[in-house]
Amino acid sequence: MSRYTDYQFKPFLRDAIEQLGFTSPTPIQKEMIPLILKGQSAIGQAHTGTGKSHSFLIPILQRINTDADELQGVITAPTRELAIQLFDELKKLTASSEVRTSLLIGGTDKKRSADKLKSNPHLVVGTPGRIRDMSDTGALSIHTARILVIDEADLAFDMGFIEDIDQFAGKMPSDLEMYVFSATIPEKLKPFLAKYMNSPVHVQLGTKKPLTEGMHYSLVPVRGMDRKKKLLNVIQAINPYLAIIFTNTKQNADELAGFLAAQGVKTGKIHGDLNARERTRMMKQIRDLEYQFIVATDLAARGIDIPGVSHVINYELPEDLEFYIHRVGRTARAGLEGVAITLFDPSEDDAIVKIEKMGIPFVHEDVKNGEWSQLKERHSRKNRPKEQDEIDKKAAALIRKPAKVKPGYKKKRAAEVDRFKKRERRMNKKK
Repeated sequence: MSRYTDYQFKPFLRDAIEQLGFTSPTPIQKEMIPLILKGQSAIGQAHTGTGKSHSFLIPILQRINTDADELQGVITAPTRELAIQLFDELKKLTASSEVRTSLLIGGTDKKRSADKLKSNPHLVVGTPGRIRDMSDTGALSIHTARILVIDEADLAFDMGFIEDIDQFAGKMPSDLEMYVFSATIPEKLKPFLAKYMNSPVHVQLGTKKPLTEGMHYSLVPVRGMDRKKKLLNVIQAINPYLAIIFTNTKQNADELAGFLAAQGVKTGKIHGDLNARERTRMMKQIRDLEYQFIVATDLAARGIDIPGVSHVINYELPEDLEFYIHRVGRTARAGLEGVAITLFDPSEDDAIVKIEKMGIPFVHEDVKNGEWSQLKERHSRKNRPKEQDEIDKKAAALIRKPAKVKPGYKKKRAAEVDRFKKRERRMNKKK
């Protein structure tokens, strides 16, 4: 089907799709919609921003029987924010229908959640923990639901929610249809999938996210300067609509947000230690454009959709380099342009090379006094002077790997090698 009008959808769905301005299905929608319409369990492997939410919402709604007064489908999302986003899209699609829906998320009153279920919804969207709670207490009659969708399955696995899903999936019918959507399929997730899915169709739309048009990938060296001060230089040289600054830990996010606030930069923050009320308030403030900068952990790269992001700043490189793609994917959405700025130290050069191999065309540049300037390409082993090779050999001979290594030794050794090289170069210049 090349256009949405080619499908024989129910009138309320046709109207909703038209209202949303959808004309042609995206590649993931084109593959998944026919499979779900005929009840064939499937794994959809695609990145955020490819239209995967509607690839399951639309066909599931087509199959809901509003004459049956029972639960027919369950959709799980690993975070409250993702569940809310899915439910918001679901409400747009069901606005003129008789399909009853319910949102079940943590951080809300359990009794109120149970009360919502007395109307016997046809379809529920929620977080795994709250769905399990409602199933365990009997408030959610999960045994009648033949459709289960697990969205962002790899993130659900990372966050430890697969056990919750396993607990309530085991109460669902033996002819359960399962639809799993994930950017990656970790090896450790496969036993769970094998337990519930018998020869599923695996739809895989590229292992790498295609580079977004209109993106500028800036690589800014820290060069021994305090990283926070370098970030401040960058911030003073840009005027974003909204910028997300990524750190690797909650502690670093708190510390950096505090530092920026002390410099007069009004900064929001998002990480997993914020309670439900704090996160709801923060998301409202962000959507109301109270902040121009947000410091965040990788929860925001995968778990939260923040509209209007014009800049992404990698204050730290992600520990899992694959997350670089998720981070920069927060900007340049819906045809808009975007900028991804990455701070790096010479000791991180290997990681930068790996990211470049993912297809990222970095532009090596620096900022001073609010002005951007392009730098020479980073040194390559082939083109650098012989003196540099001699220094490398000397460093390798003198600074050896210890017999017993401790956690973090690679980073410490790289820093030690870097200091040695700088000292050697200074001495050579004096000669």
